[in-house]
Amino acid sequence: MDRVFIEGLEVDTVIGAYDWERGIRQCLRLDLSFAWDNRPAAAGDDLSKALDYASVSARVQAFAEASQFQLVETFAERLAEVLMGEFHIPWLHLKLTKPGAVPAAKGVGVEIERGCR
Repeated sequence: MDRVFIEGLEVDTVIGAYDWERGIRQCLRLDLSFAWDNRPAAAGDDLSKALDYASVSARVQAFAEASQFQLVETFAERLAEVLMGEFHIPWLHLKLTKPGAVPAAKGVGVEIERGCR
């Protein structure tokens, strides 16, 4: 199985359950990995047959800009649904980190894997 990945993508969004978090934008860091058959794109050097990580990154940014979730779990689930549906991705692994949420930790968050390899 081939994989396409995006590592360390930072987005700003409204995220958090506390009242003070509902009025500010916070940074989330995303590491994404997608199952994708790269052979058709490579055979003809054809971007239209590749999983265009620039387009995926732009969609993630737009999703974050429009989102206002309380839980990182909800953000991750909804984003996975959007990406798999819009880009016809059969499988993905998503790691979402919320830096600074716990003062003594570099970051906290969730990792999810959806779809079939």
